[in-house]
Amino acid sequence: MNTKQASTVIIVSGLSGSGKSVALRTLEDLGYYCVDNLPASLLPALVANIDQGDVRRNRIAVSIDVRNMTNDLSLIGQLLSQVNQAGFSTQLAFFDTDDAVLIKRFSDTRRRHPLSMNGRPLSDAIAAERKQLRPLAALADWVIDTSQMNVHQLRKRVLDEVQGHAKNPVSLLFESFAYKKGVPADADFVFDTRCLPNPHWVPALRPLSGKDQAVQDYFAADGMSRDYLKQVMDFIDTWLPRFESETRSYLTVAFGCTGGRHRSVYLAETLAKHFNGLGRDKVMVYHRELE
Repeated sequence: MNTKQASTVIIVSGLSGSGKSVALRTLEDLGYYCVDNLPASLLPALVANIDQGDVRRNRIAVSIDVRNMTNDLSLIGQLLSQVNQAGFSTQLAFFDTDDAVLIKRFSDTRRRHPLSMNGRPLSDAIAAERKQLRPLAALADWVIDTSQMNVHQLRKRVLDEVQGHAKNPVSLLFESFAYKKGVPADADFVFDTRCLPNPHWVPALRPLSGKDQAVQDYFAADGMSRDYLKQVMDFIDTWLPRFESETRSYLTVAFGCTGGRHRSVYLAETLAKHFNGLGRDKVMVYHRELE
């Protein structure tokens, strides 16, 4: 499914320690081309060099905050107007947090505030930052107070703001592997298919793989294999909506067998076809031992 998306620039701004980095990573997961700490004066030049016909670049997220020169921040309204004239719609997201929470976060992470210099206390640095960011806060399309949020809650809030409370489309990867070469470290679910009949012991099927029709017909004719497939399919069908309602961007389901050639490949291929048939456009297959 290939639908044209509007050209959009989201400005991510706010106080240091308020969660801007989490927000920018979330937008990157949504397919935005992200730039951290861009000098505000370079924003028009950035969009001027973007090909709006390139679907990989027609959504941009830029972090602009107190690390910029103060004079640049005062011109943010004028700069956003130039971006609009270039054909991009703009949104400014401002992240705020209570001073006491910011002080605790900096204490816990032991990171230095960008304005902590020459012995300036952290509380004074935060106050100075608030003052410098007033032009951006005044223009914000949405303000998020992260004082009581953890990372997962913040990520979900950003998703809700950008997607209008729609479900987050999860990318599905079905992977096959051989147990003798180790279980994939990035797998979210691992299913052992070694309990199923092994085509390796059928001379005509041995040189083939689970991608070949003869091997697929072999499993389709076996009652145990059909039951296994149905139960795994029902499990993923049942729980996938729950993953989509959370903040996960991808889900990896791995199938293992002895050699990673027949049983595991068949299951990965069949599950991928099932979810492709449901109209999902983020379904991938990877056969580790066949690559």
